[in-house]
Amino acid sequence: MFKNQKSEPTSAALDRRSFVGSTIAAGFAAAVAPTGALWAQVVKTDSAGLTAGTVQISRADGSLLSAYRAAPAGRSNLPTILVAHEIWGVHEYIQDVCRRFAQLGYLAIAPELFARQGDPRSYATNAEIIANVVSKVADRGVMEDFDACVDWAATQGGDRQKLGITGFCRGGRYVWLYASYGSPQSQRLKAAVSWYGQLSDPPTPITPTNPLAVAQHIHAPVLGLYGALDQGIPLATVESMKSLLKSGNESSQASQIVVYPDAGHAFHADYRPSYQAQAAEDGWRRALDWFARHDVR
Repeated sequence: MFKNQKSEPTSAALDRRSFVGSTIAAGFAAAVAPTGALWAQVVKTDSAGLTAGTVQISRADGSLLSAYRAAPAGRSNLPTILVAHEIWGVHEYIQDVCRRFAQLGYLAIAPELFARQGDPRSYATNAEIIANVVSKVADRGVMEDFDACVDWAATQGGDRQKLGITGFCRGGRYVWLYASYGSPQSQRLKAAVSWYGQLSDPPTPITPTNPLAVAQHIHAPVLGLYGALDQGIPLATVESMKSLLKSGNESSQASQIVVYPDAGHAFHADYRPSYQAQAAEDGWRRALDWFARHDVR
């Protein structure tokens, strides 16, 4: 479903993304930085005992992909989790999620998936980010970046046989797509967790499919975590996804969707007003159980 996409960059694009993706800044994206009382609910995970920070990962075309990596210091044969960010890139929240996994014994990697198009943290509003960055991101390029991370992890203490992926919002959509992608790297996936990932976005030349279209053909079981009050993902769409999974292949049928009746979109995002602590904590527990159940531990 990705065969007609082209992710090869021009030399100008290579120069731009080498600059944009050269580092990952600390702090929150300007468009959603917490203010006032929100700071009290932000989860902060320290890096004690971890190797954590920005790394540069080689892509197949020779360019560099910037990513945030967190892992227990000095350990090898680590289960590996790819972490797919929301529209704001690898800001502090995503970095903290990586550290949360690392403190539990995982090698967690969050690549800057939009670096080819620009830096979402440089825009002040979500509308600007969507218009100038997200709308120009090709699914094929994102899948290839995940592949590059899988190859890199195998050289940095990651266990090839224990690979998982999780993602939030836009990243949750990419989780479903990577679980159906056909590369040798993606075929190593043992389990996936999608947090309120979009399911039915209309196809375009650079985003030619969506999770509903691939639901019956995934190669790793996916746990989908959704909020019943989500204004952007109707419950009817979530129910359609459930039905498609039930009639799909073995991995599809092994998948599961959990809907939190009192939660809306982004209920895990502790830096935003949408945070719903009970759903977030239950979802995190379920995610860890899901990975453990499928031998990503």
